[in-house]
Amino acid sequence: MNRDAAATDDTTIDVDDCWNRIGTLGDRSCERLADCLRCLNCPVYAYHAAKLLERPLGRAEMAEAAQRMRASDVAHAPRDAALAFRVADEWLALPIRVLREIAGTRPIHSLPHRRHPAVRGVVNVRGTLRIAISIGALLGLDAGGAERSRGEGRTDGRTDGRFTRLLVAAHHGEPVVFPVDEVEGVLRFGASDWVPVPATVGRASAGLSRGVLSWRGKSVGLLDDDRLFDAVTRSMR
Repeated sequence: MNRDAAATDDTTIDVDDCWNRIGTLGDRSCERLADCLRCLNCPVYAYHAAKLLERPLGRAEMAEAAQRMRASDVAHAPRDAALAFRVADEWLALPIRVLREIAGTRPIHSLPHRRHPAVRGVVNVRGTLRIAISIGALLGLDAGGAERSRGEGRTDGRTDGRFTRLLVAAHHGEPVVFPVDEVEGVLRFGASDWVPVPATVGRASAGLSRGVLSWRGKSVGLLDDDRLFDAVTRSMR
C-alpha cells in the first residue's frame, strides 16, 4: 500500500492516499466509485481528511503560522497621520487630529506690548481673529533663516503665495494659527516607523518632538501635540 506520511515533531500520521492511486486522481479502479462517483463523496476520503485536519501541529508549522500572524498584525496595525511642513530649514509634522484648516497666507497684525517672540499677532481666518504663533520661535530656529524663507519671517503677507501657508490647529482649546514656509503633504506612519530623537542630535525640534520620521528622503520631526500646545499656552501668558 502506498502511504503518504504526514509527520510532526511528536507523532506520525499515516494517510492512505487512495484517491491518488485508484480514485479520481488515479486510475479510477476503486470499486467505491460506482456508488460515490467521486472521491469527495467517499467516507474513506472524509476519514483521512479528518485525520489530517485534527493532527497536532509540528514546530515548523507552528513557527510558520506565528510568522503569518505577525505579518498580518503588522499589515493591520493602527497607523497615524500627520501633515508634513517646513519652517525655515526644519521639516516637521503635525498630527492630523489637531489640524482644523490649511489657509493661504494673509497679513498678520502685530499686537502691542507682546511679551513672547512666538506670539506674532492676530490674523483673520474666516471672519474670526486668531492668534498667530511662530513655531520657529518656539523651537528657537534661526530668525534670519526664517526671514530668508519669506514665510515665517514676514508679517505683512507680501509673499508670492506659492508655498507659504497658515495652519489652523486646536488642542483642548481655541484654535491658533501657525504660519509655515511650505506644506509638503500628509504622511502616514505606524509605531515602528519613527524613532526617538537621539540625545546626540541637536535638532531644533527635539524639545517638542515625539521622534523622527524618514519620509520622501527627508528627516521629519514628529511634533508632540501636548508639548507643542503647552508651549503655545505658556507663550501667551
